[in-house]
Amino acid sequence: MNDRALRDHVAALLRSEDAHAGVDRIAGGVPQDRWTAGAPGLPYTLWQLLEHIRLAQHDILDFCRNPGYRELRWPDDYWPPDRQAPTSDEVSATLAALREDRDALIAMALDPKIDLFARIPHGTGQTYLRELLLVADHTAYHLGQMVVVRRALGIWD
Repeated sequence: MNDRALRDHVAALLRSEDAHAGVDRIAGGVPQDRWTAGAPGLPYTLWQLLEHIRLAQHDILDFCRNPGYRELRWPDDYWPPDRQAPTSDEVSATLAALREDRDALIAMALDPKIDLFARIPHGTGQTYLRELLLVADHTAYHLGQMVVVRRALGIWD
């Protein structure tokens, strides 16, 4: 596989809509009062999952490009606290931040000046490719959980 093909494949994976629904479809149409509704037998709300995806994706992006990166505390800094339902503005802001950071990761994947197999200089052996694939995998996992929560709440068609 040539470099361009690899980069294109990674970028497509980060868009996360090849084999499953993307974040916009999964987060779209959630009634405002259902974002923090608990589903029987499931430990997370839709809002917790969406915010967790955003927080983790942003952290990985920051790790990739910030030589002064400071590791966050697990799990406190990766999961939002329980709270009242977010406002529509908060949901919109979270989705905008997700898209912005995803676009930055896609740009990184497509940037021929970045050696995807190079170790991140301030890391402990991680490569850029590993981190990009980690974001795609992590996002897909939690988007699947969001679909399950929506189904359990009766708000997934």
